Amino acid sequence: MHDIRAIRENPAAFDAALSRRGLEPVSSEILKIDEDRRAAILAAETAQADQNKAAKEIGKAKTSGDEAAFERLRDEVSAKKAAVAEMQARAKELDDTLSTLLMGLPNLPHDDVPVGEDEEDNVEVHRWGTPRDFDFQPKEHFEIAGVQPGMDFETAAKLSGSRFVVMSGAVARLHRALAQFMLDTHISENGLIETWTPVLVRDDMMYGTGQLPKFGEDSYQTTNGWWLVPTAEVTLTNIVNGLTVEEDYLPRRYVAHTQCFRSEAGSAGRDTAGMLRQHQFEKVEMVSVTHPDKSREELDRMTGCAQGILERLGLPYRTVVLCTGDMGFGARRTHDIEVWLPGQNTYREISSVSVCGDFQARRMNARFKPAGGGKPEFVHTLNGSGLAVGRCLIAVLENGQESDGSVTLPEALHPWLGGKTRISANGEMV
Repeated sequence: MHDIRAIRENPAAFDAALSRRGLEPVSSEILKIDEDRRAAILAAETAQADQNKAAKEIGKAKTSGDEAAFERLRDEVSAKKAAVAEMQARAKELDDTLSTLLMGLPNLPHDDVPVGEDEEDNVEVHRWGTPRDFDFQPKEHFEIAGVQPGMDFETAAKLSGSRFVVMSGAVARLHRALAQFMLDTHISENGLIETWTPVLVRDDMMYGTGQLPKFGEDSYQTTNGWWLVPTAEVTLTNIVNGLTVEEDYLPRRYVAHTQCFRSEAGSAGRDTAGMLRQHQFEKVEMVSVTHPDKSREELDRMTGCAQGILERLGLPYRTVVLCTGDMGFGARRTHDIEVWLPGQNTYREISSVSVCGDFQARRMNARFKPAGGGKPEFVHTLNGSGLAVGRCLIAVLENGQESDGSVTLPEALHPWLGGKTRISANGEMV
């Protein structure tokens, strides 16, 4: 959510920042509603003061025995009371209108974010590893002989419909090992706090991180009003919802492994084969809550945490800075990490790390008290995948596949697999 005072002080800068996202100027509309809102609030407060003054006069008239004055003042107070209620309702209506408008506007991009329309305009900033030179035509994950016994899409479709999978045996074990490897690395080496959170949340939590009001169709809602989280960003970030913490509480760095749920609205026909784009999947999510002066630095640190997982697994990747047209609603700057998938002969996103500034904090009313005194300030928030477990599974399988249909597994995972090193061509962990 945006700071109305900042818009009042420099509406041209606000419009210019939104224009970099391809949006039309909106400050004049915002400021007109804000002006009417403040005028309505002032009118209601003035009328309330007049009502209170007249109410005091009623008591004096009653005490003095002036019945005529008493009746006149009582009628006057009654009329003023109705007028005040009407003015307060109008002020609230304008306040709600302004809040809805501000809630629907995306975050303002950092000045160093490249301007562009879509993913074609993203800028590569880092590349690690060299894609393997196969002496055979590499297959996609679901085509590999050793993977097929442990990845059942037909049974999943019977149980739940399309975009689901049933994993079993070696594939399920590898999937679990990847999540544990990520968690343990982030906790023991990267200093994140392991956290377990619900996957069902209330409306205001989804508002806090920006999934509502605009993107409700992207998530699932239960019949009694809970939302299934699209990512643990929602729960981890909202830990500070409504809080004012001490400055020495910051930074707060969380990590959680959770089930995630997305409707994939608007993605019909995309990545329908295999398990690249699912309605239910798992992620190891990182969230940081920081001092405003440290958030840009924290973005690079979190990006390094995600990149480190891929490097430990020996998976080639590249990192791109998303352009203004491809960046998410709540982000000021986003680093996408794309892993090499030889079955598709391309890089695909496996992590997206974003700094949101105070955008989410304003929606959540999350602040900190400066150590040197002064008014509380809004914290800054960041989130990023560390990593998407299913997509990492795909990358491990495709990059490790052999010509006989077996899969060689990364050495870094061996301790989490009981010393096992391969998936055989018949689907067994050996």
